[in-house]
Amino acid sequence: MKTEVHLQKTSLIADLKSLFKAGVLLANVLPVFSGFWLAIYFTDASFQENVGLFLYTMVGSTLVMAGALIINNWYDVDIDTVMDRTKKRPTVTGHFSMKFVLALGIICTVLGFVSLFFTTYEAVFFTFVGWFTYVILYTMWSKRRFTINTVIGSVSGAVSPLMGWAAVAPINHTVPIVLFLILFVFQMPHTYAIAIRKYDEYKAANVAMLPVVRGLVVTKKHFLFWVICLFPLPFFLGELGMAFVILATVLNIGWIILSIKGFSVKDDIKWARWNFLYSVNYILIIFLLMVIVTLPKYFG
Repeated sequence: MKTEVHLQKTSLIADLKSLFKAGVLLANVLPVFSGFWLAIYFTDASFQENVGLFLYTMVGSTLVMAGALIINNWYDVDIDTVMDRTKKRPTVTGHFSMKFVLALGIICTVLGFVSLFFTTYEAVFFTFVGWFTYVILYTMWSKRRFTINTVIGSVSGAVSPLMGWAAVAPINHTVPIVLFLILFVFQMPHTYAIAIRKYDEYKAANVAMLPVVRGLVVTKKHFLFWVICLFPLPFFLGELGMAFVILATVLNIGWIILSIKGFSVKDDIKWARWNFLYSVNYILIIFLLMVIVTLPKYFG
């Protein structure tokens, strides 16, 4: 009996993680934190005096993003049924009813915005832009129809540091704009890497990803273009110190080299897999590094 209960709990946790897209959610929460932290840093505010604001911001943004991801799962159930990597989602297996999933997505969204109303209207605005872009413009409008879906989806993800920054200060500083650009540009090759890896699945599901519509050669050219676009951005964050600029530049050069190799590799899937892994580590290192290099101000 205990074993059965344990298995049920394990299955429930796995279903919830899949429904919330736990990995994607965590990857989007980190830039919110970094944006908030850097706003505190550059405005000479006290983090200790803004703990309440921090909690409202993090809880609210996390709930809104979770709501958006859940609604995406609800809407995309027909696509998820076809694709191997999404066949085990609870919306496909029937572990959760579609009404429950939609209701949960709406509830998370509403509760998230309620929390954010205790921050600033600017933070609420950027959060709404992210939610609307992801749920309406990406999920419901462009994903199945146009290759521009990647651009639209990248906008929704790129506003996360603006949500954190705007909770503390207005977006009238170079840093939050550059954070937005880094996340926006990064998501283009990151998504292309996923699309190449899962080419057959996207094709079977009729999703208008660039490799499916335009082919791998065109996609690799776009891939390299966007990775090169990342190169100058760290230089606009010189206020974070030379160590940050140098390390970010080294990461960018490494990704450019890996991107160029795509034109000579024999195994495109393996190349895409390496790029996916590189991209995930790249963005985690960049945004964690922003926090680390500013720690001496508080603990030095």
